[in-house]
Amino acid sequence: MKKVKALFAVILIAVTTVIPASAKFGFGPKIGMNVNHLHLSGMEANFKDRCGITAGVTAEYMAPVLGIGVDLSLMYTHMKSDLTEIAGLPDNSKISQDFLEIPLNLKYKFNIPVINSILRPYVFTGPTLAIRLHGSKDADALDWKTGQWGWNLGFGLELVKHLQIGAGYTFGINDVVKERYNVGGSEFKVKNNYWTITAAWLF
Repeated sequence: MKKVKALFAVILIAVTTVIPASAKFGFGPKIGMNVNHLHLSGMEANFKDRCGITAGVTAEYMAPVLGIGVDLSLMYTHMKSDLTEIAGLPDNSKISQDFLEIPLNLKYKFNIPVINSILRPYVFTGPTLAIRLHGSKDADALDWKTGQWGWNLGFGLELVKHLQIGAGYTFGINDVVKERYNVGGSEFKVKNNYWTITAAWLF
């Protein structure tokens, strides 16, 4: 995980070096929904993805001409999944967890002069850290790690220079369960992948 942590620093250093002093800063609320996909390997399992919510604040630092910048968010994220047919867990276990999520994304906004003031597409990518705060009774049957690392990849549209609607996918990087042998004596791995759709208003 040292490599992922180092990427946070690399992105910040790279952006602050490239972006001029005239860069534009924006800050505001951000809300959305997610679809959680727990990926299990090493054992047979059936699971059903469910919708959750995310809400918080985001800050953006952009070079107005270059179109490159960075955004950093602090989000409360609630994720859900239904797991069935796993030895050691009740049938139709409802996995519900709360996180403090901190995504740091490198962002590029496309420069289309004719429509920039109304509509501007963008793409983003970068690491995210989700700190586990709480879990449901079924979720607590597994020994989850406190820190869950992921990598974001997505796109969006900026409307009237303030409203940003984005969609992205987060690839789970680390195994999010500490003990791999505590369910039916089987070894397995769990990674937390999820889709997210958000809307942010930047002042």
